[in-house]
Amino acid sequence: MTEMISVLLVDDHAIVREGYRRLLAEHPAVRVVGEATTAPEACELTLLLRPDIVVMDIALPGMSGIEATRRMLKSAAPPRVLMFSMHEDAIYATRALQAGALGYLSKVSAPEVLMSAIYAVWRGERYLSPDVAANMDRATLSEQSPEFAPLTPREFEVLRLLVRGETVKSIGETLGLSEKTIANHQSAIREKLGAKNSLQLSLLAERHGLLP
Repeated sequence: MTEMISVLLVDDHAIVREGYRRLLAEHPAVRVVGEATTAPEACELTLLLRPDIVVMDIALPGMSGIEATRRMLKSAAPPRVLMFSMHEDAIYATRALQAGALGYLSKVSAPEVLMSAIYAVWRGERYLSPDVAANMDRATLSEQSPEFAPLTPREFEVLRLLVRGETVKSIGETLGLSEKTIANHQSAIREKLGAKNSLQLSLLAERHGLLP
């Protein structure tokens, strides 16, 4: 491979970014062109640097990597997104892929898995780490977490923030939406999931791996 692959690293933990940067530095065909700690910063750097691939944590503070992926892919020169996360649960991987990510790895993946994923995503191929792929297969067979299927991508993002204790106001600020809009999303989420209050939402989210 003679063409250089440019990569943007996105994670709110400096030690994680450092580890990945050192790993990628061992591969002459890959060049880290920038780093970001939040989803908005990642979106800005994507427009500025135009990396081939964005390697991004799904659980960023505030706006998630899923929402960032949707925004990045609306740009004139969208990158290919490889998501990595502590979450091996099928629900996160499914939502990430639905948002447009081409790959999804768990953070327990071996270094060679990351490199295989980067090359696959660069070629435009979908890539899942073996543990995530196995969980998705099991979820498909057992129809796991069907409760979340009716939620739109925006409703899923609002739910993720709600069950982490975010207020309607703070969620609106994070997503750039009015409090009224977030409140409407909250009502729709409760109706679709059959939850009468925040506690029931949290219990449902915990039961299906939506909480850390």
